[in-house]
Amino acid sequence: MPIISMFYGIIIRMYLLDSKHHNLPHIHAKYGEFEASIGIEDADILAGELPRKQLRLVQAWIELHRDELKADWELAVSGENPYKIDPL
Repeated sequence: MPIISMFYGIIIRMYLLDSKHHNLPHIHAKYGEFEASIGIEDADILAGELPRKQLRLVQAWIELHRDELKADWELAVSGENPYKIDPL
């Protein structure tokens, strides 16, 4: 599961060939002991949890990089490594 970005102690990953959430494009954000799957389209939590402040940071980052995330999702579902994306 490649790391695509890191900022403010938050690690953002995208699993290769991930169909866990009904093929909804999403990322995995980890902060300390917290981890959540977050949709790319609406930036809502699909599973797990993050502290409110870190969730807001991830949601802002998704807004800024949505097109890049969609392109990375297409790579990941076809088994290719996604590209790194600039941090917040």
